[in-house]
This record gives sequence, structure tokens and C-alpha cells, in this order.
Amino acid sequence: MTVTDLIRKGQGKTAFSFEVLPPLKGTGINKLFESIDSLCEFNPRYINITTHRSEIVYKETSEGLFERRSVCRRPGTVAVAAAINNRYDITVVPHILCSGFSKEDTEYILLDLQFLGIHNLLLLRGDKAKDQSVFIPEKNGCSNALELAQQVNKFNKGFFNDGSEIKAPLNPFVYGVAGYPEKHEEAPNMDQDIYWLKKKVEAGAEYIVTQMFYDNTKYFDFVDRVRKEGIEVPVIPGIKPFSKLSQLSVIPKTFKVDLPQELAVEVLKCKNDSDVKALGIEWCINQCRELISYGAPGIHFYTVGAVDNVRQVATQIY
Repeated sequence: MTVTDLIRKGQGKTAFSFEVLPPLKGTGINKLFESIDSLCEFNPRYINITTHRSEIVYKETSEGLFERRSVCRRPGTVAVAAAINNRYDITVVPHILCSGFSKEDTEYILLDLQFLGIHNLLLLRGDKAKDQSVFIPEKNGCSNALELAQQVNKFNKGFFNDGSEIKAPLNPFVYGVAGYPEKHEEAPNMDQDIYWLKKKVEAGAEYIVTQMFYDNTKYFDFVDRVRKEGIEVPVIPGIKPFSKLSQLSVIPKTFKVDLPQELAVEVLKCKNDSDVKALGIEWCINQCRELISYGAPGIHFYTVGAVDNVRQVATQIY
């Protein structure tokens, strides 16, 4: 079933879903399974699996020289998606990136997913490499998520990127895209950001999942704006409980989102991370209850470093 089918299946009940990371290279998958086990009782409609590009690192050789290497710290998105799908019989949604992948790389990923019977995707441009000041696509790679959607559409129509025909019958991919209630950091303004979001929906995106936010008015205003632009697909809020004192500066810097003054003031009253975690869970519960009352089609939780927090929130709202 598609993500939108799974949302509709709930007959008006706000869907629960979450995102996980593939394990760090060499660490095994058991800890990831434990995290999923702890959230399964809330009947997740689907689970997203992130994808990570390779990064350039410099390692010292035995001769004392430095060798430039390409390293992927979290490989295995397709394999993890298959493992989750087989173990839990839950719909999985692997992320497909422009960043770090050529069109040929993407084509191979799509072929692997076809073989596995996985047909739900989330299409993203992805972050620039750490050594880049601006995003630079791979050679013969997609520059943005719209181009990536067009490549998936071409595959769905039965053609490889070089124009040759795919002879085997296909089960077409369906996909969602990202939305930014507080604007993508590289967009000159919100109008331009929504313009390109609409282009992605017109290309075939069936739903939008948002960047995390801590002020629900940002989400409500965003939904109003996209509806006025004629975008009618579900807009699923992305949520992550606040959990550490350090996040007071890290979250705005890393994710380019504002923290409400009320939350910031309360965090500053906390003596330690345990106090912050309790505050973040309470804030998130209230945030989710308001989103449910508003009629959000689902709530998508970012669980990295916050599985227990998400579990405590879900216990109160699902």
C-alpha cells in the first residue's frame, strides 16, 4: 500500500510513523530492531529509512602521507528497508537522494527496490557535502528533488536514464517530498520555496512531510499557504522531542528552525538534560495533541537519539 493509502486506512485517525537511520558501518542491526520493537505497539503505518552520502576523509598512511578516501559511515539503506519489511511486515519508505549519487547510482537503487517489492520512496535533494560551500551534484547526477522525481517518473514509464527500454513489467514507485514550514535555508523567500514544492507535487509527489518544527503556528500557516497555491496532497508534520540543553543552539543552527520563546525560556530554567528531556516530552505531547485536533493526517517522528522520548509521547497520544 502507498503512504497515502495507509493514511486513509486510518479513517480519520492521525497516523503514527517514524524515521530511523541505518546502523553505523560495522555495528550490526540489532540495536535498530530494539528501537523499532519499542515503537511497534503504536501501530506505525510506515517507517522511513534515511540515506547517507559518502564523505571525503583523509587518512594517514604508514609512510606518513595522507590519502584521500571516500567513506560512507551509514551504508545499507536498501538492505535495512528489506530487513524491516521482512521482520515486521510494515511498509518501509527508503530515502532517495541527489546528494552523492549519480543518476546511474539511483537507477541501480531503483532496480534493487523493484526486486524487493519496495515501492514507496521519499525523494530528497539531500545536504551538501561537508567540504562544499554550496551544493554540487555528482557528475551526471540530479541537481534537485524535481529532477530526481522526473528520473523516477521515467523509470515508472519503463525507460532507463539512457532511454533504453525496461523489458520486465514494473510496479511503479510512488513518492513523497519534503516541505519546510520555516523555508529551506537556501530558498530566497517562502514564495519561491512553495513554487518549487508545487512543481514537485505536479511532477507526481503524493504527499509532503515537513522538516521538524516546535511552533505549531508555523505548520498551520504553511498548510494554509500551500493550499492557497493549489497543493492538495497531505502535509504530514515532522516532529522531534526537544531533549538536551545543547539543542537550544544546535537545533536552530543545524536545522534552520526557530524555537518558540516560551520553550526557550523554560529550557533555560532546567538544571540538567534530564529536566530538559521531561520538558521536551511535555512540550511535544501538547504539540501533537494540537496537531491531532487540527486534523493533521499523520505525525512523523524523527527518532534519532530520541527513541525513548518518542515512546513516552506516543504512549500519551496513541
